[in-house]
Amino acid sequence: MTDISAPVDDTRTRSVPGEDTPRSDNRGTLSDVTGYRQTNTGIGNRLGRAIWGVACLVLIRPSPRPFHGWRSLVLRCFGARLGRACHIYPGARIWAPWNLVCEDGVAIADGAEVYNPATVTLRAHAVVSQGAYLCGASHDYDDPEFPMISAPIEIGRCAWIASRASVLMGVTVEEGAVLALGSIATRDLKAWCIYAGIPARQVGTRSRRPR
Repeated sequence: MTDISAPVDDTRTRSVPGEDTPRSDNRGTLSDVTGYRQTNTGIGNRLGRAIWGVACLVLIRPSPRPFHGWRSLVLRCFGARLGRACHIYPGARIWAPWNLVCEDGVAIADGAEVYNPATVTLRAHAVVSQGAYLCGASHDYDDPEFPMISAPIEIGRCAWIASRASVLMGVTVEEGAVLALGSIATRDLKAWCIYAGIPARQVGTRSRRPR
């Protein structure tokens, strides 16, 4: 019977093909994972996002849906660069407004999320529908400290990110491209093409061009 009160040896061995002597496999100790607990953003960034979070709760979320000009004004006060007639709805979630660039006529729907540690740019008349996710960051899982990494996202003129679709960091969605419901764009999408699936693949083209 095994004595459960006996100390446990965390050092295990594993055999490697072609070697007579097993290798030691030291499982992670507390000191090995300290990097996982470290924050990836500076105090200024965290303070800015805290203030922005309060402003969202007080000034953005309760605002009536037609008050697009008011929400644009608040976003500009926090560093967003917005063109004319942008429709950013009260339920949209913007992680860092100072990293948001929108040209004229952009729409970001309720439930859409813009996670933008790096700059996210939406060209004129781009549409981000309900529940869509623009994910501008990830983590380097090959680094023991698991640091955050980020890259810009660009959504082209007249492009459409459909409901619950996701765009990963570093991706450019070119002019007029469509990312279909629930799809995930892991690489650039060509102009005036329709993409669907996980990962997104081209399934068609758009025949109509806006003036």
